[in-house]
Amino acid sequence: MGTWHGRLAAAAISAALVCTSFIMLACADVDNPFVRIEGESVDSRARSQNVENPSGDIETPVRPSREFVGHAVCIGCHRIEGEHWSDTIHAKIFLNNPRSVIERRACEACHGPGSEHLKAPTDRSRIISFTRESDLEVEQMNGVCLECHRGGARIQWQGSTHETEDVACSDCHNPMSKISERALLRRSTVRETCFACHPRQRVEFRKRSHMPLFEGKIDCDDCHQPHGSATDPLLRAASTFELCTNCHADKRGPFIWEHAPVTEGCTSCHLPHGSNRDSLLITSPPFLCQECHAQLGVQNHPIAALTPENLASGQVAGNRDPRIIGRGCVTCHVQIHGSNHPSGARFQR
Repeated sequence: MGTWHGRLAAAAISAALVCTSFIMLACADVDNPFVRIEGESVDSRARSQNVENPSGDIETPVRPSREFVGHAVCIGCHRIEGEHWSDTIHAKIFLNNPRSVIERRACEACHGPGSEHLKAPTDRSRIISFTRESDLEVEQMNGVCLECHRGGARIQWQGSTHETEDVACSDCHNPMSKISERALLRRSTVRETCFACHPRQRVEFRKRSHMPLFEGKIDCDDCHQPHGSATDPLLRAASTFELCTNCHADKRGPFIWEHAPVTEGCTSCHLPHGSNRDSLLITSPPFLCQECHAQLGVQNHPIAALTPENLASGQVAGNRDPRIIGRGCVTCHVQIHGSNHPSGARFQR
């Protein structure tokens, strides 16, 4: 008897859960103005959302259905925007060679149905806009772009530095106008787009020793993947060593005599964007080398702890060391990145 009662109670609970699920789904669908049930007319949908008054008349719908109005209607008001948009890759595909139902909707492929926007153009909640003044969250705006631009370079967008910092696609891209040569950027070049949020790097690239960014030989996205990477600096490789040796192949090795800081990462000794010292070094030799190679009390080789007092500008004449004046460790250790010479253990050949 106890077992029978238990089965009956379990069945009742299951039935209640199923009913609750249907009710929740129905409520969710009614609250979403962009969802339309297959086979249901707009009038019946509107009636289902109305409350009849005592006279029998139907009141105005709280959330009327939104309909697509077409590209021609949009251009009727947004003529200038339409002229700018007509030169973009989006317009050429959407208007001349659409590949899907979404692309055939042109403006409304991204901005959503425009029927309610026509009734109240100043109400931001009635259209999808891609600005910081929009009522939508950044995640929702980016979700519209990712409907088409998912995968590929964006495969690691979720959880990336830019995504967690609430960077919107429209912060870097302007799909409404062809300002840049590629990628529909907000600025004319990749570097100018990046510098809008990274002014410190602009200053570093202006230092005496710098990567040839302003010379046009490289760009930010040659080293960084702005849409996501496995590394925090959004590098296009697993480490700085792998990234830098894509161009500096002579430093890759393998060498008979390896210099440990090289394989640990190029940024152990170099600054990636710019420096006021030769070869983008963090600081000048011998002080850079002595961060690892400093031995107190050694007199027969210049690896004792040296300071700026040992330079020609030192205050005490007796402390000025001629071995480091106008010189550095690489004067002798010329193959500092590694050597393949049988006698190159000290990187001197």
